Amino acid sequence: MKGGHVRKEYIKPDEESPKYIMSEGKGMFQKVWDKLESKGPMPGYKPAVSKESFTFLIMFFLFFGLVGRKMGLVNMVNTMMNTAHLLLMDTVFYIMAIAVLAGAISGLFTEFGVVALINRILSPLMKPLYNLPGASILGVLTTYLSDNPAILTLADDDGFRCFFKKYQLPALTNLGTAFGMGMIITAYMIGLKAPSGESMIAPALIGNLGAVLGSIVSVRIMLFFTKKEYGTTDFCEVSGNSQVDLQKYRKIHEGSWGGRFMAAMLDGGKAGVEMGMAIIPGVLIICSLVLLLTNGPADGGLYTGGAYEGVAFLPWVGEQISGILRPLFGFASPEAIAVPITALGAAGAAIGLIPKMLETGAAGGNEIAVFTAMCMCWSGYLSTHVAMMDSLKCSKMTGKAILSHTFGGLFAGISAHWIYTLLIL
Repeated sequence: MKGGHVRKEYIKPDEESPKYIMSEGKGMFQKVWDKLESKGPMPGYKPAVSKESFTFLIMFFLFFGLVGRKMGLVNMVNTMMNTAHLLLMDTVFYIMAIAVLAGAISGLFTEFGVVALINRILSPLMKPLYNLPGASILGVLTTYLSDNPAILTLADDDGFRCFFKKYQLPALTNLGTAFGMGMIITAYMIGLKAPSGESMIAPALIGNLGAVLGSIVSVRIMLFFTKKEYGTTDFCEVSGNSQVDLQKYRKIHEGSWGGRFMAAMLDGGKAGVEMGMAIIPGVLIICSLVLLLTNGPADGGLYTGGAYEGVAFLPWVGEQISGILRPLFGFASPEAIAVPITALGAAGAAIGLIPKMLETGAAGGNEIAVFTAMCMCWSGYLSTHVAMMDSLKCSKMTGKAILSHTFGGLFAGISAHWIYTLLIL
């Protein structure tokens, strides 16, 4: 390079080439680019066509080919479309409604200092158990009364986020999921009637305790991974005036007490709508695939292309490993393994299997305790974790979150079994 001009050997006349230089004085940059390119593709890039392209095509056609062979290609496509449609109408909008209500409540709690108060009161409890701020108990209460994604609305609130360090925020996915649909599942279990006349109140409560223990395991394992990724010193970023310590002062709306009440409630509800929209792709795509692998054919054993049909692969896997899992959970029948396996995709579908098991004697008090613990702790985490982690902008930790929660759910079921056994003895 001489006189500010680029030497011609570093320039390609093709304007479509990434090496084309539009201005003078960039010869040195071109040398660096040539050197890096000679060592391979830049970080974040791969060759346009590689072995990965062919491997993916083989796996893609193998998966859908096997499923389509069992269900019929047309039935498989129709089932996926119908399942996605019903998930959108019955599940996503339901979750969005929950998120709006949860957002309104969290907005009010933040506006009037309830979150800060709870954080101060319960920090001595949540810190040793979960290594999370006391404010995280709100996530437990919110998801227990509704569903897993309800905790996302809280996590999007600056008045809630300010209490968390960066490594703690992703663990809210595990914490919220461990208590998702807790009230619904517990009420359902208590209402079940066994032919023997055994009350299911005690087993359901034992199951709740098992879910708490499982949640601790899940969150602690997740924090082990997030500490390595984010460190343990930085707090979560919040919008607004960075000069104000939001752990000592809270931001409020302008106006009278009544005006602040309405503004906080509506702003929180608006955040819930945004969260509801954000989870649509994850719920429709992931949950459709999980249900396809979880459920079986329609009544009569025939495939009709209707919603929620599947090849029952996950329950089959449960049957194969029942010899290992049965001693851990104390199941009286191998059929019982289908409930926690189904809970991987949808807790609502899982608890729907239980009444028939009670009628046939395949389930009793021990099974109800284990079912409650695992349906609560897992509560369809395979179909919600991806969307929840994406909403928290922690997608790269999704695999770690799923792995952590797998162990948490197993521990919840094992704990419920042994607590029930010890109380019976």
